[in-house]
Amino acid sequence: MTATLSDAEAAALAAVDEAAVARTLLELLAVPSVTGSAAESELQHLLARHLQRLDLDVDLWSMDLPELRADPAYPGAEVPRDEAWGLAGTTRNDSDGPTLVLQGHVDVVPPGDRARWAGDPFVPRVAGDVVHGRGACDMKAGLASVLAALTAIRTAGVRLRGRLAAHFVVSEEDGGLGAFGTLRRGHTANACIITEPTSGTLMTANAGALTFRIEVPGQATHGSTRYAGVSALDAYLPLHRALARLEAARNADPHPLMAAYAIPYPLSVGTVHAGDWASSVPDLLVAEGRLGVRLDEDPADARTELENCIAEVCAADSWLRTHPATVTWPGGQFASGRLPDGHPLAALVGRAHADITGARPPREQGAPYGSDLRLYGAQGIPTLQYGPGEVRWAHGPQEQVRIAEVITVTRTLVLAALRTVGTK
Repeated sequence: MTATLSDAEAAALAAVDEAAVARTLLELLAVPSVTGSAAESELQHLLARHLQRLDLDVDLWSMDLPELRADPAYPGAEVPRDEAWGLAGTTRNDSDGPTLVLQGHVDVVPPGDRARWAGDPFVPRVAGDVVHGRGACDMKAGLASVLAALTAIRTAGVRLRGRLAAHFVVSEEDGGLGAFGTLRRGHTANACIITEPTSGTLMTANAGALTFRIEVPGQATHGSTRYAGVSALDAYLPLHRALARLEAARNADPHPLMAAYAIPYPLSVGTVHAGDWASSVPDLLVAEGRLGVRLDEDPADARTELENCIAEVCAADSWLRTHPATVTWPGGQFASGRLPDGHPLAALVGRAHADITGARPPREQGAPYGSDLRLYGAQGIPTLQYGPGEVRWAHGPQEQVRIAEVITVTRTLVLAALRTVGTK
């Protein structure tokens, strides 16, 4: 690191406790905070104790789920839940400067087939510099970085001109209820950094993702007289081919931030269920999937494109013309979002990263998946993603993160935070 640092910056960086960063990460990974589970709430309470020890103004509350679900802007959900806890911690100083939020989600996806893991996915394993476990990169390493950066700044006794805040949220993986409820609670800011795994880049944009369900009718009969019925599976096949054509059309001219991806806005069918008896012709097929939303595209327009695609196939098919498939939109509904062009937050975080690493500032890129970025952006809060880990490890049985990356991000957050809110 060759940059000239202020006294406050140098003191805060010197206060980063690398061993404590690793210990905190292991502590967080040991809580199996799967989306919608009781452990998700358990982790929020554990994190609240961390924030209280930092003498932050801590708001830990039980969200009013019926009220949030009734909100026209409710982002949807994909798992049942009867509770959700919000958590925000803010420095107590009298502020005449801006507020920066460091944000992360506490929930993780289920581990899947445990036989594919080298051990218990919720018992973190350390191999050299690498930590393995569900949530290691997505995104408990990011949570650990936020806690470590705040701790270093507080330990160093740096006096802030503005305010720093931590937003730890539930339910990101299935729609964004936690961030939605936190913003509705009134926790806002002048800028936000989300510490999702970004593989050494600055993610300044996210595509959206809309969960869809297509129900295709058939006509049941005995399998031995299948010619007397209509298989819902056969009826679905032309719809599936049309979805592939729609995906190709929607990816013909991607935004430059998304152009590096082979398919910037994927349209995929994740589940297909048909029939209830092997020797019966199925009279219903239900397909569920996700539709990628282009940058700056109104989600309503994306829904209309898919609905029109299905309607056109039905109109041209002898069976579906009179027994049309239906499209509904359950589950998570992620709009796209991005940092405004030219906003200084990207340059500021990039410069902080370069000052810590001695390398060039990381490149800006968009992400092909939805995240909480779009919820903060929708409230007028300039937001980007920068965090430890490579997204290719997320959601899989080899999920992992390098401690060195967590330390680099922690140090970068220290500089970015101090330079955003200012010091006295």
